[in-house]
Amino acid sequence: MNALVRLLAWVLAIALFALPVAFVLSGRSGDHWPMRRLEVSGPFKQVSAEQVRAVVLPQVRKGFFSVHIEAIRDAIAAMPWVEHVEVRKQWPDVLMVRLTEHHAFARWDRDKLLSDHGLVFSAPGSPDLANLPALEGPDGRASDVVALYNQVQPLFAAAGWQVLGVSLSDRDSWTVHLRDGVDVVVGRNDALDRLQRFVHLLPRLVATRQGSTLLRADLRYTNGFSLSWQDPVQAKPSAPTKRRAPAGASKPQART
Repeated sequence: MNALVRLLAWVLAIALFALPVAFVLSGRSGDHWPMRRLEVSGPFKQVSAEQVRAVVLPQVRKGFFSVHIEAIRDAIAAMPWVEHVEVRKQWPDVLMVRLTEHHAFARWDRDKLLSDHGLVFSAPGSPDLANLPALEGPDGRASDVVALYNQVQPLFAAAGWQVLGVSLSDRDSWTVHLRDGVDVVVGRNDALDRLQRFVHLLPRLVATRQGSTLLRADLRYTNGFSLSWQDPVQAKPSAPTKRRAPAGASKPQART
């Protein structure tokens, strides 16, 4: 009797497994197992549930066994602002989609954004992000650019200056962009040390040029830097003036 029960159980199990397989192989799964529910979840700050549904719905009309999870995942991942997406089916008629969005930390180069995870992504038509820091550099050096920005932003803020952005050239030369269009050219070597020395002297330098506007600072000297000013009565910038480092430093040498 026990042997008969076990045999019947095996037959039932095989039948239940073979039935959906038979539907798939016969091409009739769409007719008999239609997808009836689409559940979409996420933060939906930059991407709406309606936009996700519009991408997914054309791909689920054939039924449960004909839905290609990878194709749906790729289609959603290609949407602007989508950082990660999970797609899975739930028997008998549910497709579940969950996504996470990029959180923009800064603008990157001219037409991209940088997430708070250090990922470069494209998001056309985002004018509300114009006030984000402007960072620039090779895509593979994004983490280095963010690191220097995070170091110099509080450094300049303590001196009363706002850092609008940081750029790194293809030749590894750093430039810090301040408010009012002031560029601080740092060069390739010892960027943070040079900036710390410059910021320490910056309030006194500005105080000596009452009424003048700082336009540019060039820190690419071994023991000093060069400043360019705009005097209030001049239409053109005055000639650069070289400043020595603190007492005891030698004459500025070649730029690096």
